[in-house]
Amino acid sequence: MLDALSDKFEKVLRKLRGQGVLTEQNITDALKEVRFALLEADVNFKIVKEFIDRVREKAIGQEVLQSLTPGHQVVKVVWDELRAMMGHERAGLALSSRPPTVVMMVGLQGAGKTTASGKLARLFKSQGKRVLLVAADPRRPAAGEQLSALGRDLGVEVHRTDHVEASQADVVRICQAGVERGQEQGFDLIILDTGGRLHIDDELMGELIAVKSAVSPHEVLLVADAMTGQDAVTMAGQFDQKVGLTGVILTKVEGDARGGAVLSIRAATGKPIKFLGVGEKLDALEPFHPDRMASRILGMGDVLSLIEKAQETITREQADEAQKKLSSNTFTLEDFRTQLGQVNKMGSFEQILGMLPGGQKLKQAMEGGDKPEREISRVVAVIDSMTARERRDHTIINGSRKKRIARGSGTTVQDVNRLIKQFLSAKKLAKAMTGSGGRRQLAQLLRSR
Repeated sequence: MLDALSDKFEKVLRKLRGQGVLTEQNITDALKEVRFALLEADVNFKIVKEFIDRVREKAIGQEVLQSLTPGHQVVKVVWDELRAMMGHERAGLALSSRPPTVVMMVGLQGAGKTTASGKLARLFKSQGKRVLLVAADPRRPAAGEQLSALGRDLGVEVHRTDHVEASQADVVRICQAGVERGQEQGFDLIILDTGGRLHIDDELMGELIAVKSAVSPHEVLLVADAMTGQDAVTMAGQFDQKVGLTGVILTKVEGDARGGAVLSIRAATGKPIKFLGVGEKLDALEPFHPDRMASRILGMGDVLSLIEKAQETITREQADEAQKKLSSNTFTLEDFRTQLGQVNKMGSFEQILGMLPGGQKLKQAMEGGDKPEREISRVVAVIDSMTARERRDHTIINGSRKKRIARGSGTTVQDVNRLIKQFLSAKKLAKAMTGSGGRRQLAQLLRSR
């Protein structure tokens, strides 16, 4: 998501940074390109106009034009305004001081409400909360079963009432019963997975209003498909006007969404984006940080989110163990395979590169070659085809062993040679990073969690 927009912003701002002296004219020319980039990203034209006007007003001020680095100052102005457009600070879930917190999920059919409910349940369960999912969509026969399946996978309880009429009164009763159960059994969070429609209609809105009135949820979150662009923004406005929202979860942002919904929803509705769905897996839900998203758009990366992903995937004990093996030169191919698996859990390489400064250039450089995920699968297959002794001691892998490993993994001897070379290079680099001052810095970073 946002790759095309980020690429255009990077090109425009690189020109400005490269100029020693800025004038009103070259700032105006650059902002024309920024305007086109935002409009192509499906950002509402009124929001684009207001954004460009605010940037121009600040960028042509004496404080910027007479500074030692005017180009960098303009970049800072653009970053500030992008962050302001998306909401300044992160808007987290408003947890009640007296549990349970009731979260009501709303949205159109097909936006991913049920999956988003499961992702939210997983997130808060990982934080030590007791979560109850409530299947409140009797009109869609598979909805209850889908939520139950998610609950089984997550180890989360699901409140479900079968054999009921799909009427407004029954939906309200289901939600009331779920909330009562959550209160009686001491749950911390209750998530109501309400029904949707293919389009907004009075029946849907009336049902949601009745549920909200009956259970008084602490949060009403709209689940919207980022792929729909400005339609998602328009829909958010309608739901907020009729039901009243506290925030938005944007799904499918890992696809080819142009970014209009991400950039526009807060400015258009006043309601913050609270989470982003970045994949199909249940762990693919990210808290939304406006400042970090602004940095990604401008090609500055998002190192903080990358560190947080690493901390979720790799425990301190695992990091310390890997460090000890590297420093004592006992790091093996078996350990290398484990490290690759942990990196894979952090998400796709495209997502990881998007969090690195200059990651867009790396993505472009990799285009046309094998996907990194495919290369990792090949490496894992080669290591899995080795014996336990070979994984522990790569020096015993001679020519005949390489042929056997290649046959077993469906690769070539050249692939086996390449893997061993990559392993030795990675081992040498990692040992250098964990040596002396590098080791102290790495240990300090890991312990800062």
